[in-house]
Amino acid sequence: MKRILWLALLTLAFGAQAARAQVTVIKAGRLVDPEAGTAARDQVIIVEAGKIKAVGAGLQIPAGARVIDLSGSTVLPGLFDCHSHMLTTWDLEQRLTPWHEELMPVGTRMIRGVINARTMLESGFTTIRDVGNAPDYTDTQLRFAINNGQIPGPTVVNSGKIITPFGGQWQLRPGRPDVFKEEYLFADTRDELKKAVRENMHFGAKVIKIVVGGIGGYRYSADDVRLIVEEAAEGGLKVAAHCDTDLDARNAINGGVASVEHGPGMTEETLRLAKEKGVFLVGTDFPEAIAKEQGYSPQLFTMFYERLVRAHKVDALMAFGTDVLLDTKTKTRGQYSLDFLENYVKVGMKPPEILRMMTTNSARLLGMEKQRGAIRADFAADIIATPANPLEDINALKQVTFVMKDGKVYKPSC
Repeated sequence: MKRILWLALLTLAFGAQAARAQVTVIKAGRLVDPEAGTAARDQVIIVEAGKIKAVGAGLQIPAGARVIDLSGSTVLPGLFDCHSHMLTTWDLEQRLTPWHEELMPVGTRMIRGVINARTMLESGFTTIRDVGNAPDYTDTQLRFAINNGQIPGPTVVNSGKIITPFGGQWQLRPGRPDVFKEEYLFADTRDELKKAVRENMHFGAKVIKIVVGGIGGYRYSADDVRLIVEEAAEGGLKVAAHCDTDLDARNAINGGVASVEHGPGMTEETLRLAKEKGVFLVGTDFPEAIAKEQGYSPQLFTMFYERLVRAHKVDALMAFGTDVLLDTKTKTRGQYSLDFLENYVKVGMKPPEILRMMTTNSARLLGMEKQRGAIRADFAADIIATPANPLEDINALKQVTFVMKDGKVYKPSC
């Protein structure tokens, strides 16, 4: 009995010591508030148990706290990518197409997902929304592995299988409608739509992804979309809608989705409708160089760029998302994702606008505006640092020198 009591006391002592060791203090030379578009000098951030306990100037440093000196850096909340595909990588060196991806072993896809998750985190992306093309719900398994601390990676909001009209994004081969069954759920009737949403929820989806327009010229109506949105809402999930045409986007917006993905065909009128209804545009506005690398046509790039010009003109509600599928020997997925800053600068967006899109707006879209996307007390300690100030030059984000996620340092400051 005495031995058991002694072990219990020893366990409590070690537990108390571990709890004290969890306190970390960050000295920030400049601390960015993306929502306000301002930076405060010489701030102190106290982190405990994965969360921000206090922020301010001249805070007393707790005894025994670990101190990280970023007094020569700009400190800001971690970045978001709201349109990613962690388990899909187009291997351009081997000239692999989406059809080859379908034939690739699931284990290979999972390994690529682990690599992509790590490089996204290292580049400063502490939260991502993974919107499909993960075979048999492996995106859920990736999220579990990250949450359990088995692998490094961002916080993941995953969609499971993509719900589409029959055939979805690809022309199927007659007699083989099952070719894409690992990544898509074909649903056309009301019962099929409900079942598809419920199947995704059952297998761990945290957002529902739909493709509004099928390759055969048919599409979900606004009523179809509304049914999906209502079914998803029963489980507390939002809906992201892949839209190619203006009609696709209108049906999605009128059906009540949280976001329109891509939307290259959206007119000014439809962009204004989205803004009026509080629907985010996740434009995946790829730069021309990445368009060429991913094999997109010049016409498609032009459509996206001109839509971005229209979106900026009407001050559309935008959240950052890339849809990048590249990971090469010379550049990681995270580095490619930051190349997307180019087009936003090109159309005249100011650094504070772009930064809000990558933090505050994205957090709102994901329903995390009271948990992430800012450095405030009781928020998750998702913190990054750059040598220069991204409020002055947004390309400073391409040189992230420090990454903390949920209070754990994944990239220490050099």
